[in-house]
Amino acid sequence: MFFELRQYHVRPGKQAEWVTFMEQEIIPFQVKQGMVVIGSFVGEEDESVYFWIRRFESEEQRAQLYDAVYESDTWKNEIGPKIPELLDRDKMIITRITATPKSVIQ
Repeated sequence: MFFELRQYHVRPGKQAEWVTFMEQEIIPFQVKQGMVVIGSFVGEEDESVYFWIRRFESEEQRAQLYDAVYESDTWKNEIGPKIPELLDRDKMIITRITATPKSVIQ
C-alpha cells in the first residue's frame, strides 16, 4: 500500500471556490470511481496551499483508478476544463509516500 500526497497552488482569491469544487465535485466523483481519499487540507496561513491524500493498494490499482478517473468523459468534458481557472497546474507537486510502521494511517 502507498499514498499519494498532492500539493496544489490555488490561484489568488480562489481558495474557497477550489475547496467547494473539490468537496462537491472532484472528491465525490473520484470516490465513486473507487479512489480512497484520506483527507484534504488548506494552508492555515497561506491561502494558495491545498493538499490532499489518496491511498492505493498497489501500482496496478493506481493505474486502473487513474484510467477510470482521468480517461472518463466526465473528467475530460466537465471537471478537467474547470481546473486551470482555479489552480496553477505548473506548480503541482505529487509525492508518493508510504506509512511508517507505527503510523496511524495504514
